[in-house]
Amino acid sequence: MFNGIDKLLFILEDGGKKYDIDKIYRAYEYAKEIHKGQYRKSGEEYIVHPIAVAEIVAEYSLDTDSICAAFLHDTIEDCPDKTSLDEIKKNFGDDVAELVDGLTKLVVLKSEDKEDIETTHMESLRKMFFAMAKDVRVIIIKLADRLHNMRTLSAQPEEKRRSIALETMYVYAPLAHRLGMQRMKAELEDLSLRYLDPKGYEQVSDSVNVKYGQTMGFLERIRDEIKKALTENGIKFEIEGRIKSVYSLYNKIFVKGRSFEEIYDFYAFRIIVETNSNCYETLGIIHDLYRAIPNRLKDYISTPKPNKYQAIHTSVIGDDGVPFEVQIRTREMHEIAEYGIAAHWKYKSGEQSKPSTDEKLEWISRLIEQEASTENPDDFYGALKIDLFQDETFVFTPKGTIITLPQNANCIDFAYKIHSEVGNHMIGAKVNGVIVPIERKLNNGDIVEIITSSASKGPSRDWLNIALTSEAKTKIRQWFKKEKRPENIETGRNMIVSEMRRLQLGCTTTEFNSIMEGIASRLGMNNTDDLFSMLGYGGISLDKVTSKLREEYIKVVVPEKEMITSVSQIATVNPNKHIKGIRGVVVDGLEGCQVKFAKCCNPLPGDNIIGFITKGYGISVHKRDCINIMENMKTDPDRFVNVSWSQSINDSGDSSNYEAYMQLFVEDRLSMLADISSILADMKVSITQITTQKSQNHNAIINLSVACKNLSHFNNIMSRLKDINGVIDVKRGFGK
Repeated sequence: MFNGIDKLLFILEDGGKKYDIDKIYRAYEYAKEIHKGQYRKSGEEYIVHPIAVAEIVAEYSLDTDSICAAFLHDTIEDCPDKTSLDEIKKNFGDDVAELVDGLTKLVVLKSEDKEDIETTHMESLRKMFFAMAKDVRVIIIKLADRLHNMRTLSAQPEEKRRSIALETMYVYAPLAHRLGMQRMKAELEDLSLRYLDPKGYEQVSDSVNVKYGQTMGFLERIRDEIKKALTENGIKFEIEGRIKSVYSLYNKIFVKGRSFEEIYDFYAFRIIVETNSNCYETLGIIHDLYRAIPNRLKDYISTPKPNKYQAIHTSVIGDDGVPFEVQIRTREMHEIAEYGIAAHWKYKSGEQSKPSTDEKLEWISRLIEQEASTENPDDFYGALKIDLFQDETFVFTPKGTIITLPQNANCIDFAYKIHSEVGNHMIGAKVNGVIVPIERKLNNGDIVEIITSSASKGPSRDWLNIALTSEAKTKIRQWFKKEKRPENIETGRNMIVSEMRRLQLGCTTTEFNSIMEGIASRLGMNNTDDLFSMLGYGGISLDKVTSKLREEYIKVVVPEKEMITSVSQIATVNPNKHIKGIRGVVVDGLEGCQVKFAKCCNPLPGDNIIGFITKGYGISVHKRDCINIMENMKTDPDRFVNVSWSQSINDSGDSSNYEAYMQLFVEDRLSMLADISSILADMKVSITQITTQKSQNHNAIINLSVACKNLSHFNNIMSRLKDINGVIDVKRGFGK
């Protein structure tokens, strides 16, 4: 049984590196004193946690200052009244202080689902990546901190366990993978799954135990066979057998829908040899011993992964019909596979400080550069999702250079990965010698050639929707920003005019200019041309302008119109004017009020409705779950009134027809419109409007407006349309 830091000292001595033990011991004593009187949820003294983090950091062979920072990583955040950064700098030096400062600035992410983690914590993630770019030891210590917290997560309340496990699964485990730290990644995934789906975890674990019990001795027998063959061929080696991790099996069974019998790498053997040539010799010996499974050979030695992982993977079947995987690598490859970026310290003294720039960190620098070069913060999310969360595809240039792209990347992404000028002058592409559309998705092993022309007028705006990588999109936007400003201004202006038309916001030219000036000022732009230009080249999304457009319209246009503030006023404004859509609506007990149905949600008799007092136009009737209404309830609660459908509609129905909108997602076939029209004619339902548009995967979207009596009638229409062969889904309302 180890006490205090005895285990840590044993790890350091066993590693055979040189460490400043006195400095490490002082950091331990300092942290112990600072955290004195603090306890973890488990009831243990808090110092247990820094000790455990320091031990994990030592297992990754990081240097003296990293181990000291591991002891001190929570001191400033948890005990600001007892210590400070200056105090740590004074006692342990600048390097330790910088590491502790970097760890303190990493705000803890808090979220309840994957979408939140990916999209609502940009500032926290940005801090993390900037800290990594400055000194990668910061994130390794942070990962060690998270690993120990996951190992002791059972002491936390159930709600917090799930939140921490989600963030670990969707941020920290992929981050460990991206840094090549496979051992860390695997343990984080297994620990997260235990709390995210305990029943699924238990089911897979039980299945593993059953299968392992049925093939007792399999690992030992195969290991002996391989040992004998390699020894006879004079190859020096180490071999170890293992069972695939619970999370990896869970992912294949529950996510990919495979059975245990379809998992060829349930058992795996890792063979570590001395040289690259030994790797290929060993592969030949394995294939002589066992029958190779077709298309299961992966050579990551000649084509390393982006995180520098190298090995040969092959799946084979023994004489008893049991499939298993064999991984072959050198000792150096093994250290990189297990420790990733931390393997740098495996071959250095424990006194070695921060490493020089490593290729494994190039993606971090690229991500930060792209984030800084765009005016739209949302692009950071897209880049993060692609660079951190997606698998990779390996393709080749005609000269054999390996290019790494995210899965599902296309020829446009490839072109801009090569160089901005290649992308900007691209007029076509060849894949494996055949001319293909530039949106063609690339697969592992493709040989890609980009056809360019000096006469090219540059990229198309459509490419922004086709490109997958943030790198390609950023470079396309930069081209439009620089080369096409007049065109961008015109495009942006037209986008806003169309949006105002859609929102039914009419105004004079003078009012339009005032509205645009207000929006440009609020967005920190010098003039309206800058606003139009940025919209035109995609530097800012139309959605970000739309919310401010409504507000500026009210400021500029509405004050000149009569302001209606009460129901009694509405009942007397333009009493003789007939307004479409007033049928059957009661406002606070009064009938005959000046009302209109909102176009955004198009309420029908049977919907739960509410009234909104507009400025100069009477009452607008909305569904209570309308997004626009939910937003206004927060800012203008006094402008809402109770409205309801009249008793005549509720009791006996209404012979009138109401216009209702729906979207049909359908297979794109010739007779689809005829089938829809036939069903509606059979139901005696009139079509008031119909438009169609292409969508992905050879499908189409049909926007349909029909005349119906009430909500029940409308739901019946939707139900009948869903039964048509080739109709994938039917939804109420029109999409944007």
